[in-house]
Amino acid sequence: MKIDLTKGPIVKNLFLFALPFILGNLLQQFYNIADTLIVGRFLGENALAAVGSSYTLMIFLTSILVGLCMGSGAFFSIQYGKKDMERFKNGIFLSFVLILLIGILLTIFVFVGMDMILSFLQIPNELIELTQQYLYIIFIGIMATVLYNYFAFLLRSIGNSLTPLLFLGISAILNIGFDLVFILYFHWGVKGAALATVLSQYVSGLGIMYYTWRNCKELRIQKYHAKWQKDTMHEILSLSLLTCIQQSIMNFGILMVQGLVNSFGTTVMAAFAAAVKIDSFAYMPLQDFGNAFSTFIAQNYGANQKERISKGIRSAFLSVLLFSFVISSFVFIFARELMILFIDPTSIQTIQIGIEYLRIEGVFYFGIGILFLLYGYYRAIQLPLMSVILTILSLGTRVLLAYALSVHWSTFAIWISVPIGWMLADAVGISYYFMKKDQ
Repeated sequence: MKIDLTKGPIVKNLFLFALPFILGNLLQQFYNIADTLIVGRFLGENALAAVGSSYTLMIFLTSILVGLCMGSGAFFSIQYGKKDMERFKNGIFLSFVLILLIGILLTIFVFVGMDMILSFLQIPNELIELTQQYLYIIFIGIMATVLYNYFAFLLRSIGNSLTPLLFLGISAILNIGFDLVFILYFHWGVKGAALATVLSQYVSGLGIMYYTWRNCKELRIQKYHAKWQKDTMHEILSLSLLTCIQQSIMNFGILMVQGLVNSFGTTVMAAFAAAVKIDSFAYMPLQDFGNAFSTFIAQNYGANQKERISKGIRSAFLSVLLFSFVISSFVFIFARELMILFIDPTSIQTIQIGIEYLRIEGVFYFGIGILFLLYGYYRAIQLPLMSVILTILSLGTRVLLAYALSVHWSTFAIWISVPIGWMLADAVGISYYFMKKDQ
């Protein structure tokens, strides 16, 4: 099913297009949570801390590739809005070759630099062996991430957000099934958890690639599309590299915070690992809505539909504020119950640390919801540098405050620094929008 976002009712089409985004990433978070739940319940706090720390690292590494895919998706959406399919298909060839090569180089780098990575993360000595076991397998899945995200953003750029959801659903079900078999039946520990993730990722990555080639004839490139075009590559790079930088900065900041969290020991690491999964699950719909909103803006930007863009912005901001209120209330009220899903109820200190984190973050979900809209808007109108600036403001504030204040305020400083960073970036992003609008 394809939706043309340049026509028809704005709110209805935007929500219909966004819904598979939201359901897809909720599924993704669901199997991440299932992975964490199974590891935490059946392998213990040490294994949970090792997997949680590794998860933050993998998010950072794959953010480089996801950023490139996201930037390419913005290029595709703009060309689709313009109905310039020849340039669209040349962009498919050039961007795929570029991202595939970077994926290969990144895979080589992480295997060669394993010791350096573990040292940077400040992994406690008692967790090094478990973390290594997990990472050596999970790194094999980097290329699967490339395939899934590239073809998912390609399909979404033409209004098809349902197919990526279906393949993600298959991957989620397989991941949980493999987790149960490898951990509970074969007793492979954290290696089993990593293997379950990698196998399910390759099923979705290879599956969506085959589907696109087999069923989307309008996206098939011919021999004459497979050529160097300087202006096409320049536009792809201007969107993709800055989006990649934005995603990388965002997740590098999170990685630095993970290193600070690790310095507080295994109990805090385990609490953070569980709470971050809940946190990500809670605000993921806001991020997905921001990505869908970006496609809406890009298609209408390509079609020069300025009034439609203005109406879409108003509807999107109101929707984010309403949804943020609902999920913030839920997380604040049920923080303890959510933590107990992952942590044994007898681990009182670990649960209490997680509750404190969730209640501080949860109150301010509207801040990150607005920030996701700003990221998507500036990427779609070919101002990805502004997204980079907002990310630096948000994450820079978070990291600086966390490191500076944690000496006196302990983990509370790490938690409170996050919403402060969101609010500062929101203020700058909204001010810049109105300043440009009035010119």
